Amino acid sequence: MTGRVILTAAGMRAAEEAAIAGGTPVEDLMERAGKAAAEAIWRHAGPLPALVLCGPGNNGGDGYVIARELDARGVKVRVAALAEPGSAAARAARASWTGEVEALADAAAAPLLVDALFGTGLGRPLDPAVSDRLGALARAASIRVAVDLPSGAATDDGAILSPVPDFELTISFQTLKPSHLLQPAARHMGRIVVADIGIAAAGNLTEIARPSLSVPRPDSHKYSRGLVTIIAGAMPGASALAGAAAARAGAGSVRLQAEEIVRGVPAALIQNGAGPLDRLDDTRIGALLLGPGLPADGEGRPLFEAALATPHALVLDAGALRLLAESGVEALAGRLHAPILTPHDGEFDALFGKGEGGKVARALGAAARAQAVILFKGPDTVVAAPDGRAAIAQPPSWLASAGTGDVLAGIVAALRAGGMDAFEAACGGVWLHARAAELAGPFLIADDLLASLPAALAECL
Repeated sequence: MTGRVILTAAGMRAAEEAAIAGGTPVEDLMERAGKAAAEAIWRHAGPLPALVLCGPGNNGGDGYVIARELDARGVKVRVAALAEPGSAAARAARASWTGEVEALADAAAAPLLVDALFGTGLGRPLDPAVSDRLGALARAASIRVAVDLPSGAATDDGAILSPVPDFELTISFQTLKPSHLLQPAARHMGRIVVADIGIAAAGNLTEIARPSLSVPRPDSHKYSRGLVTIIAGAMPGASALAGAAAARAGAGSVRLQAEEIVRGVPAALIQNGAGPLDRLDDTRIGALLLGPGLPADGEGRPLFEAALATPHALVLDAGALRLLAESGVEALAGRLHAPILTPHDGEFDALFGKGEGGKVARALGAAARAQAVILFKGPDTVVAAPDGRAAIAQPPSWLASAGTGDVLAGIVAALRAGGMDAFEAACGGVWLHARAAELAGPFLIADDLLASLPAALAECL
């Protein structure tokens, strides 16, 4: 299932310009945006007395329409402006508001604050006096709503340009913007509503959505459903957790290969005790997972090199990523199948350097360089493919717990072995992992994700 499109500031401008060139006046787009936002605000806050803050651009123009529409519903509305409107469309919207317009510096607070000062495309910090005034009015309000994006948040990379209050509701137009999902900006957004204003929008950046799965066919067997082989290192407990996740996530067969039989693992996992490198030439292997519990030292190196020597679809996590950083990502060149790499921030920096740009740009650059799918983990998770596709998710914060990454790696390996392409398998794994965490609750341990996986999978059928 394809997720909602996410447009950068430039992408949104291009979409608006295409709509205008196609015969839709910008004034009509502003009317649609303001009316849709007013409807969302009404549903969220009801008749609460409101203060609408309007900036000089088209975001401020939306604010004037919002004020007019809320007033028509019987809401007691006041408008405060930072400056006079700077565009013809915003001036027309200002003229449609028949009430008083106060100066932002002099405006008194109201129970409902609507921030329409600056939206998409903000590229520099707010004037300190404006930022301070916005903060004071936000603190005095009981409900805060941002139009498009909170003023002070960048559009494309999740950066905070000026202090941003916490909002209960953010209303975006036509598509999500990257900062709705990227940290640290995302934590200030509250509930996000995307209002349709009739603009065609398409692109290679999307929100990670629920995968579309199917029940096994009557002629399915354990190998057609996917054989996952996991090479265990000196700390096999992590590999056992990944193996249990792969089995729970639908793999037809999971082999856990270690120096010795690992105790306490599900009976469904196959263990033969012949060593971690046994039967790597099995052509039925759908995905080979290496990294959970693997020491990034001389002991892990032979296992890493043996895995890279196989033609199988690879999922590399944890210790395998640290070994890859030592070798250089060029070691992945020429593989038949695009590997899936699952780094967190520190592992990503070790592999690709700190670099510049936001998380999406960095992930896409890494994917192109390594010719691999990058599952860049964190409080915002980005999946990027070498062909330019990218997707963003905002998983529950309580996944910051030991072992949850091993579970994610196992889920991704199961989906990959089952026939998904590498990008879709990574995205599907992120969604299932996050949904299982939501079902397990905020005080989970990694084992709890295994118990929640069947319910998360059932939502994908």
